[in-house]
Amino acid sequence: MISKINRRQFGKSAVIAGLGSFAFAQSCNTTDQNEDEKQQTPGLRNKIALNAYSFNIPLRDGSMDLFDMLDYCSELGFDGVDLTGYYFPGYPEAPSDEYIYSIKKRAFELGLDICGTGLRNDFCLADAELREKEKERVKNWIIVAEKLGAPALRIFPGKDIPENYTWDEIAVWVAEDIIECAEFGKSHGVVLEIQNHNDFLKTAEEVSKLMDLVNHEWVGLMLDIGSLRTADPYIEIAETIKYAISWQLKENVYINQVETPVNLQKIKNIIENSDYKGYLPIETLGAGDPVVKIEKFYTEVMDVLK
Repeated sequence: MISKINRRQFGKSAVIAGLGSFAFAQSCNTTDQNEDEKQQTPGLRNKIALNAYSFNIPLRDGSMDLFDMLDYCSELGFDGVDLTGYYFPGYPEAPSDEYIYSIKKRAFELGLDICGTGLRNDFCLADAELREKEKERVKNWIIVAEKLGAPALRIFPGKDIPENYTWDEIAVWVAEDIIECAEFGKSHGVVLEIQNHNDFLKTAEEVSKLMDLVNHEWVGLMLDIGSLRTADPYIEIAETIKYAISWQLKENVYINQVETPVNLQKIKNIIENSDYKGYLPIETLGAGDPVVKIEKFYTEVMDVLK
């Protein structure tokens, strides 16, 4: 009897000892893991998307369509897509519901977020009737964005300053038009993204003036880093990021009017020192095979920002 009890006690002790050794080993491993984690620099939490304009030529010449783009983005590893309206059938008219929903379904199947869409509008026109048509087009595309499940629509303030008007005079009616469209967007759950595009908005100062005039909770800035053309674009990016709700992260910026490869570490530092938590859509431009250019820039972005 004693021998049986002793054997049982021994077995129990051995199990406890084994568990203790296992716990100690796990503790050591956890410590090692914690040390490794401490040594790692966390990346940004932002999701990386692709702006459809990166495939502008093949999308326009018909050698590629938006479904092909979605497949490519999924294979490469993008989190989302910004599906510029130019590439939908019938643009600038709204596409059919059948086409919108087929795109939406395909993106869902591929695990891609549709983070936005956009159109080309011009609120700088001096003719008020023409601006009414521009507003109507924007509202139509707000509906398209809603049907796509896209939370945002990219718009422009406009192009040229009409003769006999000043920038400040135009800014007033541009802001009024944007506010009207923003109210419509609010009722459909779609935010408006104003893109600075080196036309009406050329500088951080102009961006700030217009954003302050609009001052609407359903309007933000699509921060186009390649369209800032002053001495130091990084200063202007840092000044305007407070308005940003989306980006066009491009391969090159302009420093003293000279096209220069973007310093992604500087971009990361600016974002880390801000409250920006949204998408970071990339857009590649210029000559060359877009597939090669996009993959190269995507890899660079992921290496630095993630």
